[in-house]
Amino acid sequence: MTKIKRAPVAACLILIGSVIFASPAYADSGASLQFRGKGEVARFEPGVKLFTDRGYTLTDQVPEDLHGLPFLRNGIAQPEDWLVLDPGSLTVLTPVPGAKYGSQAEALEAAGFERVPDSASFQLFGDEAWNRVAAYRKQVRTGERFVFNKFVVAVGLGEAIQYEEKPWSANTGERLYNGIRLPEEWPPRNIDPSDTSPMPVPYLDHPPEVIPIDVGRQLFIDDFLIAETSLERTFHRPEKYAGNPVLKPETPVERGEVEPEGHSKPSGHGNAGAVPKSGGCWWDPDAGHFKLWYETSWFGPIALVTSRDGIHWERPNYDVWPEQGNLVHPEGITPDSWTVVRNWDAARPAEKWTLFIQPPGKPQPGFCLTSADGIHWDRRTESGTAGDRSTHFYNPFRQKWVYSIRAGFPGRGRARKYYECDDFVAGAQRTDAEEVPWLTADENDGDMLDEDRGVKVDYLTGRPAQLYNFDAVAYESIMLGQFQLHWGPPNEICHKAGLPKITELQFAYSRDGFHFHRPDRRVHIPAERHDAWARGYVQSLGNVCTIMGDKLFFYYTGYRGKPGNRMGTYDNSATGLAVLRRDGFASMDAGADPGTLTTRPVTFSGKRLFVNVDAPGGRLRAAVLDENGEPIPPFTLENCKPLSVDSTLAAVRWKGGADLSELADTPVRFQFELTDGSLYAFWVSRDRSGRSDGYLAGGGPGYTGATDTVGRAALEP
Repeated sequence: MTKIKRAPVAACLILIGSVIFASPAYADSGASLQFRGKGEVARFEPGVKLFTDRGYTLTDQVPEDLHGLPFLRNGIAQPEDWLVLDPGSLTVLTPVPGAKYGSQAEALEAAGFERVPDSASFQLFGDEAWNRVAAYRKQVRTGERFVFNKFVVAVGLGEAIQYEEKPWSANTGERLYNGIRLPEEWPPRNIDPSDTSPMPVPYLDHPPEVIPIDVGRQLFIDDFLIAETSLERTFHRPEKYAGNPVLKPETPVERGEVEPEGHSKPSGHGNAGAVPKSGGCWWDPDAGHFKLWYETSWFGPIALVTSRDGIHWERPNYDVWPEQGNLVHPEGITPDSWTVVRNWDAARPAEKWTLFIQPPGKPQPGFCLTSADGIHWDRRTESGTAGDRSTHFYNPFRQKWVYSIRAGFPGRGRARKYYECDDFVAGAQRTDAEEVPWLTADENDGDMLDEDRGVKVDYLTGRPAQLYNFDAVAYESIMLGQFQLHWGPPNEICHKAGLPKITELQFAYSRDGFHFHRPDRRVHIPAERHDAWARGYVQSLGNVCTIMGDKLFFYYTGYRGKPGNRMGTYDNSATGLAVLRRDGFASMDAGADPGTLTTRPVTFSGKRLFVNVDAPGGRLRAAVLDENGEPIPPFTLENCKPLSVDSTLAAVRWKGGADLSELADTPVRFQFELTDGSLYAFWVSRDRSGRSDGYLAGGGPGYTGATDTVGRAALEP
């Protein structure tokens, strides 16, 4: 850490290249802070540079009581993240309430700061009215954290300590199911929203020395598991179902013809729609069918349909809104964005299903509800403040509920903040300071370089990407996410034309639940971009995908629009389906010449090796090696019975044995030799069924819970 101490008198003290000034009035009362970013401390006097990333200088209108005090010079465009180390008085300047740009007055007041009595506003820099600032003050306590957006200036500090990140290899925090060791501070607060480079994925640069693989199928979406290979990785995209859409507006409410009595807002100006807009589709093993929650019309009530095959959907009659059939909407709440997530770890039956609704309009509290059946919802609590299109998901690897919160970062547009808690309801009432900057689009998004601006943009709209929404779910041994990338055009252009904005979906993968890797920058579920049912506004579901035998089903929304109608941007929406092979995100491939892949050292407690392989015209063999790479008899390549199959669940056997029990809990490596085929995943099952004990996203027929405990039985008719 870089530590900057206060001077006991109005004098200059230089420590580690930083200069701080203090006045006798503040020497003993100013709070000590830990700050992030490239900050430095200087004297608050006319002509001083105010920000590290701008050349703005302080005017000569400095109030006498602030003149000469130490202040923290930081970037105007970066969020301020302060942790109080020693209590005291903290004075913060921000543009006056109602200013055109940058006022954090409301956030300061929400955090307990009060405007300094009898203090007049003054011109901080320049001559624009919106750069007039007011002073807010609070007696702060040790341990309080404050996070503010553009812009605030802290004046009258005691000590200022710059936070320095430890290297990932020095982590001493929680150890995950896959051997990854987290830092003590989690979630991390080191994401710089102004950085346009791809999100760092530190566990790929510093993988564990030994990787436990007891949880789930082991996927080849990155090099986490791979020590060396001559195989080539290929990323795959789902294929859209030829019969799309599988759910379209058919009832009077869905067509926007009827406004249910008791719904809190007109449901979409007559717009037709039947789309989840996150929502959720989950297999309910108790009921023996899929449940899909979707929004009717536009901002209309939530409804529920059911299906056994995931393609043909029925609208049961429920008793929530008796005259409106399958509506299950909690009365008095208008949905903008919302998610339904199954709570497999619920302590009480009434909390089996969770629903988070974020109303439309300005940032405001959302609503967290629970249900025993997904039909009758109990309003439990308001959440913290968020913008529209905010959602939630569950990370079962760490037993954490995560809120994916809409954010806006200067110069980056729409993005996401992250907040996690142990209990969906009790932890819902978060504060801004508990949220951390998280996900953004970056410099690798886009398919065409705008040479004038030096950024990649969309070929049709000419605009760089923004991150419109992000949903995630546990699938096998990873967290599987979907980036909803927004390419424009701006709303006013879409409204004038009556056409939907262009958003599309892209896969993202994480092994720690926070750092999401996007190695394949192609769009995975695109908009049609012409007069079709999914012309634009393609969006994901909260469960991301479901499982149907040896396939993954990805439901998505699409909008056709209605040209010539201002609200036509959000008209004529429906739900479609795209299909991918089980585990089919990435494969390791070989041609006519044999190729090999050797894993890093792994441990397991199971008995039998299984693979997901497509090699009907080739062959796959496997061996077990010790940590030094020496074959362990009888599990050698020569003894392996070759597999020449196309199967998402194939057992590997050796002459003289197939049971790996004797190697349980011993670090070993797996080596695969492949010819004319593709290898998608491997895992060690605890029995002959091929169960993976990994997570199942939205689940599917044959499965009985959150994880795969049945193996081959789920593939049987």
